[in-house]
Amino acid sequence: MPNYLTPEGAKKYADELNQLLSVQRPKVVQEVQEAAAQGDRSENAEYIYGKKRLREIDRRVRFLTKRLDSAVVVREDEARQFDHVRFGAQVEVVDENGKKSSYQVVGSDEADPSGGRISFESPLGKSLMKRKVGDVIVVRRPAGEIEVEILKISY
Repeated sequence: MPNYLTPEGAKKYADELNQLLSVQRPKVVQEVQEAAAQGDRSENAEYIYGKKRLREIDRRVRFLTKRLDSAVVVREDEARQFDHVRFGAQVEVVDENGKKSSYQVVGSDEADPSGGRISFESPLGKSLMKRKVGDVIVVRRPAGEIEVEILKISY
């Protein structure tokens, strides 16, 4: 399954990968080399910790590389031609209790519900996809069903 990202999400991953490869990893490699030069490695805390940190960095580099290789970056200008909810849309809704909320529909890697960014695979995200302004939808979520009306869609 493709990994959908907004341009901002792809840039964030690429920046983190660049930071790991060009700054953090060389720094830790240098620290490990200096610790190794001190002699006995079996009781050398700096050496042991440095090797552990290198493994963590390498694991994150592999993860980011894999995610970026499989990423499908969805550009806003491609979505603007639609009058319904698509990936990357900013959607304003009001629920049956009169509470207004605003969400951006993003991929699972970028989801942050408390920050107003929901995955298109979440119950609310699935319910919003391909809907238009004025549509009233029933969202089936773990906490129970709730009705929401779409007030505004922007990209």
